[in-house]
Amino acid sequence: MQEDRRLAVLRAIVEDYVHTEEPVGSKALVERHGLGVSPATVRNDMAVLEDEGYITQPHTSAGRVPTDKGYRMFVDRLTTVKPLSSAEKRAISSFLDGAVDLDDVVQRSVRLLSQLTRQVAVVQYPTLSRSTVRHVEIVALAPRRLLVVLILSTGRVEQRLVELATDLTDDALADLRQQVLRAVTGQTIAEAMTALRALPPAAADPARPDAATASAPVVEVLLDALSDDRSDHRIAVGGAANLARYGDSFDSAVRPLLEALEEHVVLLKLLGEAGTGGLVTVRIGAEGPYEELASTSVVSTGYGPPDESLATLGIVGPTRMDYPGTMAAVRAVARYVSRILDEA
Repeated sequence: MQEDRRLAVLRAIVEDYVHTEEPVGSKALVERHGLGVSPATVRNDMAVLEDEGYITQPHTSAGRVPTDKGYRMFVDRLTTVKPLSSAEKRAISSFLDGAVDLDDVVQRSVRLLSQLTRQVAVVQYPTLSRSTVRHVEIVALAPRRLLVVLILSTGRVEQRLVELATDLTDDALADLRQQVLRAVTGQTIAEAMTALRALPPAAADPARPDAATASAPVVEVLLDALSDDRSDHRIAVGGAANLARYGDSFDSAVRPLLEALEEHVVLLKLLGEAGTGGLVTVRIGAEGPYEELASTSVVSTGYGPPDESLATLGIVGPTRMDYPGTMAAVRAVARYVSRILDEA
């Protein structure tokens, strides 16, 4: 019973401190949270929590504030993540459903996440190596010019022009299209590249020299598109202006965090590996990989198919944050992005 009550006291301290940014006293806790015990009992519980390292007293005669250990206990003991309201869910759906391509999805997601959480939002572009080939289209723009369109499971679309040495008939184009589709559809990037490299000799049909001539340049541009790793370390960042609202209480971490926002590799390491199954990861203070960012917390999750996340998204902010609300927003945006990419 005492442990449950102390957990309730810790939860109340975290909630009040996040809301007011002021050290929390026993009398205020009793008045605001209806703990059902006297201020003296709450003071005793606070003394135990302080001895165990969950809260600390910043100044003599002041109330208490949570430590990183206290925030960790608070997050670990959350029985449920605060659900988003129906209005918030509708706003997310309507905003993201208007996206026209992958870049638009990512940019909308980072803006939305920063607005919902009032933190710095970071969204990683889907990693190419985790993609599969959804479709390839080969369109004749002229007898000697083709447009090759590659569509991946991440929603990424690559377009390449191919100039041919000879004219290509409609029948030869249809045959080439079918050969390419049979080789790569549903394959991982590595599997598709291996299959494509085997196509030129397979397409060398003496009865269709035009198809054999076209096969090599088409395979070449597809291999180039599949090996383009420019998105593997691309991220979008939004909401840096939200840092200003924390004022002096977060001043020591603002400069290194602003510097980190310019280093994409640093941000990717902050976000961590993309988790699967909708798992939301919370790293608090010194649990992160960078000592200079020990005053910050990161809430992140993976997005993509249920069994394999394609990339990570999340927020970075001070340890004094609304963890339940932030976790709910991060999870909800990831789910909507996953659905959009799956339907693309």
